[in-house]
Amino acid sequence: MRIHRLYTDQPLEPGRETTLGDGPAHYLGRVLRATRGQSVVLFNGDGHDYPADVVRLSKTEVVLEVRSRLPAASESWLKVTVVQAVSRGERMDRTLQKCTELGATAFQPVWTERTEVKLADRKLQKRMRHWRGVVISACEQSGRAVVPAVLEPVGLPDWLDTSTPAKRLVLSPDSECPISRLEAQGRIELAIGPEGGFSEAELDRMRASGVLSVGIGPRILRTETAAPAALAVLQALGGDF
Repeated sequence: MRIHRLYTDQPLEPGRETTLGDGPAHYLGRVLRATRGQSVVLFNGDGHDYPADVVRLSKTEVVLEVRSRLPAASESWLKVTVVQAVSRGERMDRTLQKCTELGATAFQPVWTERTEVKLADRKLQKRMRHWRGVVISACEQSGRAVVPAVLEPVGLPDWLDTSTPAKRLVLSPDSECPISRLEAQGRIELAIGPEGGFSEAELDRMRASGVLSVGIGPRILRTETAAPAALAVLQALGGDF
């Protein structure tokens, strides 16, 4: 029988009980039909899994006893930050979900000239909570015990002005350097354009800033397809595939 995984932001320690709120209680009791004594795996993003048993379950909370602390072996040694131009609705969700499943370390959303999404501060904070929920759900599904960071969106120039030891790449259909020729190792920041792609001015500025332009075949990919496809290639070249 499949053991279900649940995220909590609480500290976890073997031999102690932990109480989860109405969200996990509803999921365990109403969706999974869990009963007293059922086993689950908890994780809080510290890189470990915590097998636990349901002790008490009500409509508003669930109490579990943590049995042990196990190191998770689901993280890639290739550290890739996906620098994704903010895209509309489900497109952004798919990028976050699939790249989390494929081992992305972090996400840096960026505003670009062709970004179609405009978010005021309150809506932005709500959207970021939603994005983080998408990432957490993907971690629960894929067996990851480290939750990739979702950073606050910045303008593309602000990202370029940030100092980093990472190798920076931008995916471009016009590049003559296939991504498969890269030596993928260490830390990588992978920039993906919005619907319609980066403007020529943006591409020129990235190249001037030392960002390497790479291609991923002769076909033009949708923004929500490009990042997972490129990340899969990088993992095959130097990650854990």
